[in-house]
Amino acid sequence: MRPYRPRMDGTDVVLVRWPVERGRLEILRSLGEPRLIVVENGSPPTGEDCLEDWLRAPVDVDELRVRVETLRSRARRHERAPTVDDDGVLRYRDQLVPLPPVQRQLVRALLERWGSVVSRESLERRTWPEGAPRHRNVLDVHMTRLRRLLADVGLELTTVRRRGYLLRDRVRREEVS
Repeated sequence: MRPYRPRMDGTDVVLVRWPVERGRLEILRSLGEPRLIVVENGSPPTGEDCLEDWLRAPVDVDELRVRVETLRSRARRHERAPTVDDDGVLRYRDQLVPLPPVQRQLVRALLERWGSVVSRESLERRTWPEGAPRHRNVLDVHMTRLRRLLADVGLELTTVRRRGYLLRDRVRREEVS
């Protein structure tokens, strides 16, 4: 019988030996990585994270396979916010999108309230601190450009009438609907 190896498709589950790899477990927890703990001796670690599970050594290959697949499924449903680095590159899941300066500021303002509506006024203040452009549609033009940039990575930018804009995970929304 061959040893079980998790598939590598962007939702990797990391196997951690307990208690030998205690430090590694803490790092993986802080990064929000899905992890399966193999308890070699003693009690399993405590925690209520949906991205963590454990089993005792020696490991049954079928049980390992089921638990890894369960964690992978949870990780796919677990919503992670995108990030924008100092160079203006948006990172979401395993994709990168370079952002022009104005769109970079807009995305940063939207990410501060990830999954919530951000008002036009807040976006304008954040993007143009010296004062909003005189023409109201300048923000709309930039949001249309941003919407196109984000669509390819699975993000949805929605206009919420009379309130502002909402940035969220398009895949997650489709799963819930």
